Amino acid sequence: MCGLVGIFDMREQREINASLLARMNETQLHRGPDEGGIHTEPGVGLGHRRLSIIDLSSGQQPLFNEDGSVVVVYNGEIYNFPELAEELSHCGHVFRTRCDTEVIVHAWEEWGETCVERFRGMFAFTLWDRNQRALFMARDRLGIKPLYYAELADGQLIFASELKGLLAHPGLQREIDPRAVEDYFAYGYVPDPKTILRQARKLPPGYTLTIRHGQAMPSPRQYWDVCFDSRSPMDEDEAGKELMARLKEAVDIRLIAEVPLGAFLSGGVDSSAVVTMMAELSDKAVNTCSISFGDPKFNEARYAAQVAERYHTDHQVEEVNPDDFDLIDKLANLYDEPFADSSAMPTYRVCQLARKRVTVALSGDGGDENLTGYRRYRWHQNEERLRKLLPSAIRQPLFGLLGRLYPKADWAPKVLRAKSTFEALARDSVGGYFHSVSQMGDPLRDRLFSQQFRRQLQGYRAINVLHEHARNAPEHPLSFVQYLDIKTWLAGDILTKVDRASMAHSLEVRVPLLDHKLVEWMAGLPPELKLKGSEGKAVFKKALEPHLPNDILYRPKMGFSMPLASWFRGPLRERVREAVLGSALADTGYFDSKFLKEMVDQHQSGRRDYSVPLWSLLMFEAFLRRSFA
Repeated sequence: MCGLVGIFDMREQREINASLLARMNETQLHRGPDEGGIHTEPGVGLGHRRLSIIDLSSGQQPLFNEDGSVVVVYNGEIYNFPELAEELSHCGHVFRTRCDTEVIVHAWEEWGETCVERFRGMFAFTLWDRNQRALFMARDRLGIKPLYYAELADGQLIFASELKGLLAHPGLQREIDPRAVEDYFAYGYVPDPKTILRQARKLPPGYTLTIRHGQAMPSPRQYWDVCFDSRSPMDEDEAGKELMARLKEAVDIRLIAEVPLGAFLSGGVDSSAVVTMMAELSDKAVNTCSISFGDPKFNEARYAAQVAERYHTDHQVEEVNPDDFDLIDKLANLYDEPFADSSAMPTYRVCQLARKRVTVALSGDGGDENLTGYRRYRWHQNEERLRKLLPSAIRQPLFGLLGRLYPKADWAPKVLRAKSTFEALARDSVGGYFHSVSQMGDPLRDRLFSQQFRRQLQGYRAINVLHEHARNAPEHPLSFVQYLDIKTWLAGDILTKVDRASMAHSLEVRVPLLDHKLVEWMAGLPPELKLKGSEGKAVFKKALEPHLPNDILYRPKMGFSMPLASWFRGPLRERVREAVLGSALADTGYFDSKFLKEMVDQHQSGRRDYSVPLWSLLMFEAFLRRSFA
């Protein structure tokens, strides 16, 4: 895996500052510690940091075509590159390396902008074609690999794998986008294509961008979207067999590497399925790793050990200190913009553990979004049934009133916490799902933000993100929310978390459950095969029964969770108080200082659980200190 940066003069062909380009490139040393290179010519500068995975002796970047007229910098893996290289060779293209990078320049020469439609893998790249005077940028279909860019006041376009690459350029304005702040406190991350800065953008998943000298900045072009149209009916057994065959093939093509390779093994269904396929495909013991927690409520290590023993993997386990809060400032540095998923902490540690033995690790990410593994999918489908039964004229005032009257009971068993359900039922489909996925709902954000900041938003609300995607979403309630998650949560939270945590340790993570051909096939499965009653991933679990024990397949989902509530009343008590009530947040003018104090006081007294909003504020404060000190 690698990191790329670049500078492109959109107006003229001025000389590029090579030393500035080199500084931008070095900010991403962690993404590619093996080699680095830059190329400059009038109007264009490209930089690259390389983590060598395939064709270790060649494949250095920037990489050129035969006559040097096309040059590319690239981050990712194109798994079908051998087939593409053979096809392109028959078309007359001459290859000098055995790496997938060279396929990109020749594919561009042969097929132009549509070349990305032939690539199977994870990628973000930028390519310069001197003859066409065109800069071409592309990001993979699901957003596994990141790509940031910004148009500067002097007509330059800068781009990088991480926002820190852009921040190294003095021409980038550090002005925060208020809409991104609203989004962040709603979702816990800044959804694509926004970044926390007004001037910087993310290229969305499944999009390309072509810029030419002397032309105005165009809009990105979408080349792929997931389609949930159900194909011809198939029974559960037939679907399960084909699902396993397709997963096995997706895993198989991701085992190509000239460096040590392994897998994350959490003990959950998805990672266990990936390890199962790896073990069946390999004639050697699979390297697996997992982390454990002292608290049994969060500890899946014994389930991972069952899978490791069954498939005779070379398994490594390391216990993580539950009070691992020294990572807070490090995470702010890794993510460059505020990021409030606390599972980034154990993800960082499992990547650190994996890198001790391997350079490439396969993960089970994507299974929940594609096969309905989250409980919120079941809740949404049940809520939708009730929405259809009751007209909105009755439902909204009835459940709106119940939501207001029912007490908020953070301390109670979940079955007694009906307030959130009532509030969701008072909304329409998008509003109800927004209520489910929000880390901080509308009423809480309304109290959090100052009147001055709400004026800056000019009526913008974070739910607009979901409304934008809902226009293209399928009608079936289950497919509808799967689509919304794939377009927002998957790229903005899950894949961002794994990319930064793994790249911090120069570790490449491959995600077979996000192979786009497999994703397209799973999207076409009838929804009732994915969610049967209360059982998510039904067809997947049934197909895995010959491979994995039932207590792996059918136990309650755990995931990485951190004991934030107890931290903020114990070892982080003073730090939270200083950060939330300190000058960094106060100086922004974004927040209601009285409500900040109320949250801290009520949480630390035990009267309310404000751990999630307090964590969001803690990470936002750490971002401000790092970026605006």
